[in-house]
Amino acid sequence: MGPIHLISKEFEEHIQVPLATFETPLWPSVQRGARLCNAAGGIKVSIINEGMTRSVVVESPSVWLTQDVIVWLQTQEETMRSLVKTTSSYCQFQKWHHQVVGRLLYLRFSFFTADASGHNMVTKAAEALLKWLLEKRQELSYVSISANLCTDKKPQAVNGLLGRGKYVVAEVFLSRALCQKFLKTTPEKIIDLNLKKNYIGSCLAGSIRSANAHFANMLLAFYLATGQDAANIVEGSQGLTHAECINDDLYFSVTLPNVIVGVHGNGKDLPFVRENLTMMGCATTSPHGTSSRKLAQIVGSVVLCGELSLLGAQTHLDELMRSHLAIERKYDQY
Repeated sequence: MGPIHLISKEFEEHIQVPLATFETPLWPSVQRGARLCNAAGGIKVSIINEGMTRSVVVESPSVWLTQDVIVWLQTQEETMRSLVKTTSSYCQFQKWHHQVVGRLLYLRFSFFTADASGHNMVTKAAEALLKWLLEKRQELSYVSISANLCTDKKPQAVNGLLGRGKYVVAEVFLSRALCQKFLKTTPEKIIDLNLKKNYIGSCLAGSIRSANAHFANMLLAFYLATGQDAANIVEGSQGLTHAECINDDLYFSVTLPNVIVGVHGNGKDLPFVRENLTMMGCATTSPHGTSSRKLAQIVGSVVLCGELSLLGAQTHLDELMRSHLAIERKYDQY
């Protein structure tokens, strides 16, 4: 689909985007959002921060000792950084965070993983850190190499608070005339729907740091087309849709704190994946992670287009079902 006019601090391009989905109306809907955003001058997108995570858990004889270990670890960050360098040419130690439950010490490590999504890279680095910790502090005992504080493929609050993968924000300013032309609606109706559906509805449902209409749809379609680990849509779809009126224009944005994508690693050597990555200018790898950053920003723009189009449709009583029936009419008998 596309092209999407994408504007970041690193590049500005019109990009054709591959989507793989069995939901037939999805790509026409995203395409409508893209046309609207292009008419408005494009989508601005930023990566606020990035870092792939892995957590481990150890056990100590007492909470006092656990506290001593935490204080000691605060003096060992340079050693930890040097140790991580020995595990990979690209992996870099960033920071660590701790949680304590009784005698249990949970450590959540964050790493820069260049152009890889980094699942295996961070596990290897965390394993090296864990072995080093158990050797240096022999009073500790091993519990698990993965402690569920990462958090991988589970809808939990910690990723939104501390980040996992790339923290992406995409935004667009839309005039009242463009809203009417492409969506047959007004800024006020989209703002009102976003409040009452995405925020109040999600609150009633007990959503965890998440208020959006269907981020998961666009993420899955993009992940399948580009060889990503599709299960990462679980944390990836935890994000926020924001809409407000500024100078009579609609300001519309999506925030995705947990976008996990890469252009190197498992699945990326499949011919169709290489073709799709090349089409978007994301096929090369570097120690700086340039291609994976670009890919994450494209993801953010695709999610914005799909979210905007669906909310526009849902401001009308009958448009959602009518469009599905029109596009999927061969399945009407079911």
